[in-house]
Amino acid sequence: MASRLTAVGTHLPPHADTGPGAGLDTEIARPRPRASATVLNLLETARRGLDEAAAGTDPGTRYICAHLAALRAAAAIVAARGEPGAGGRRRRPRSVWELLPQVEPALGEWAAFFAASASKRAAAEAGLLRAASAREADDLLRDATTFLSVAERALGVESQPRLPLRSAS
Repeated sequence: MASRLTAVGTHLPPHADTGPGAGLDTEIARPRPRASATVLNLLETARRGLDEAAAGTDPGTRYICAHLAALRAAAAIVAARGEPGAGGRRRRPRSVWELLPQVEPALGEWAAFFAASASKRAAAEAGLLRAASAREADDLLRDATTFLSVAERALGVESQPRLPLRSAS
């Protein structure tokens, strides 16, 4: 993808500054009920996945961890909003990337972006050595970090990044 995405689905130039708060100036308008334990757990698991991706040295593993973190952040939004059309009839399983734009239309471009990168994650999971380059892993980690912040903001959950621990010396 030639451009970067922001919270409201607009584009930034490739590798534009996406520091804290970049692209988050527009709130998704809706009342924010308290987040359930399931939603908070998904967000925490996503944050841990980003930490693991940042600490990794293998680009494939870093790419996998970053993509899974974004997947968990999206799942938190879907869990909080409820699956559309959920009722008595059983349906075919659907990807969270299909469900996300239905429950939060402003995040449709994010969903498309991460859905498009799922095949590269699958290739990395299959052990293909050149599935993801170091730069691709770095870029996806940066995008997934931004997306997690977007998800937390959409859910009205305050982001609390963890501070690195110092060893007692």
